[in-house]
Amino acid sequence: MSVVEPSEAPPAPPRSTNRRQLQQIITGLTEGVILVEPDQSITWANEAALAMHGAGDVAELGATVSEYRDRYRLRYRNNHRLTKGNYPIDRVIAGEIFDDVVVEVVLASDEERRWVHRVRSLVLTDADGAPDCLALIVADASDWASAEQRFERTFNANPAPAVICRLEDKRYIKVNQGFQEMTGYTREDVIGKTVADVDVLELADRRELGLQRLNEGATVPQMQAQLSLPDGSTKCVVVAGQPIEIGEEACMLFTFMDLEPRRRAEEALRQSEERFAKAFRIAPVPTLICNADNLQVVEINDAVTQTTGYAAEDIMGRSLKEIGLFATHQAYNQFCRALEESGSLLNVEYAVERKDGDALDCLVSADTVSIHGVRCYLVSLMDITDRKRTEMELVAAIEAVMQDASWFSQTLLEKLANVKRGNRPLQAESLGIAELTARERDVLGLLAEGRADKDIALELGVSHNTVRNHVAALYSKIDVHSRGEAIVWARERGVHGRDARREPRKR
Repeated sequence: MSVVEPSEAPPAPPRSTNRRQLQQIITGLTEGVILVEPDQSITWANEAALAMHGAGDVAELGATVSEYRDRYRLRYRNNHRLTKGNYPIDRVIAGEIFDDVVVEVVLASDEERRWVHRVRSLVLTDADGAPDCLALIVADASDWASAEQRFERTFNANPAPAVICRLEDKRYIKVNQGFQEMTGYTREDVIGKTVADVDVLELADRRELGLQRLNEGATVPQMQAQLSLPDGSTKCVVVAGQPIEIGEEACMLFTFMDLEPRRRAEEALRQSEERFAKAFRIAPVPTLICNADNLQVVEINDAVTQTTGYAAEDIMGRSLKEIGLFATHQAYNQFCRALEESGSLLNVEYAVERKDGDALDCLVSADTVSIHGVRCYLVSLMDITDRKRTEMELVAAIEAVMQDASWFSQTLLEKLANVKRGNRPLQAESLGIAELTARERDVLGLLAEGRADKDIALELGVSHNTVRNHVAALYSKIDVHSRGEAIVWARERGVHGRDARREPRKR
């Protein structure tokens, strides 16, 4: 019996024993394992690997690497077709060690059957360092790929502009249609470029913080930035970043909100407010703005000071009631009620009191406006004091002339009556022509023709005193106080002469 010297190494177990032990160890693994010989023959696969290829036994995978390529078509996730030498099984034959190669596997005889594999290699060498046992370790990534596809579809369909950059090298790996439409960049302009090339944090108000968070892989808070566009212009945006994982790679999802529409709207609003302010200041009609809630004056134009004598410091911040702008409490209350009911009024006559106590006759108009989001009233005061005084003087002159209008033509009488009538609106009166006696209608009709009392007496065949008595009774009955008012009253009701039903006086 020979004795083995301690210095002698024990003999190596047979290679077949090693393979059997290896196969026993890996048979129950959930990962798929395919063993390949250096001569490119496929010798063994566990149940998980067969299931991931839709195969019942190792023969269905193909006896050799070449047959495997014929039976299965492989594509990368970007749809790039793998060619001979690039298949993971080719690379392991070449002794290459790699991790996490993701490929889509399609059965050539039935393209409806497809899987997504995440593959890595295992190369065992012999004592001389030559490849001895070559293995592909395959994990089923179909569920992961399905989730990624759903994310991809959602990402691309999302109208909110977005890009994704890989944190390892700060290169963009995804860009959606929203970002392309917002900026004018194409997919080729963005994918593969670095954050420095397409700087989404350019001129950001907190740029240093944004870059720090990006380098840390932490959330980038919302901040305003200016994106440089391909045409040389810039776009104002709000940008934010959220860390995510894409294919087990740490990434940053940048999302954007386009501020250009809001900026243009704000600019248009600013210009509109500037135009309003200029028009407000130079308007010749006294105009003030007061808060709708408490009627406190917030702004006046120069015409207010010129007309009422109040300077801005006299009334700004004070309510219309405190100022005493309306001459009477009744007028102020009527004004407030009108605004409460409809929010506006147009050309309503009120007595307005100047700072020195003098009263003004004004046509007051008001409407509701929004000033910087606050509900206000825009109130204008048109001073008609002089115009009203002139009109009253004209009416008095007309009435004086009409005391004896017998020598006026019919046309002139009409015009004079219209002028007087224009000074006051027609009031609804209960008394009508039908309620006058026949004699009163005769007297009124002859008055309307501009006849003097003596002519009326002659026409009616009565005395002068009788006519005067009829005229006085008529004034009282129709509530007028002068010949001119009686003539206007008659003409407003279509009376232009003696009642035709009455017999004319016999001469």
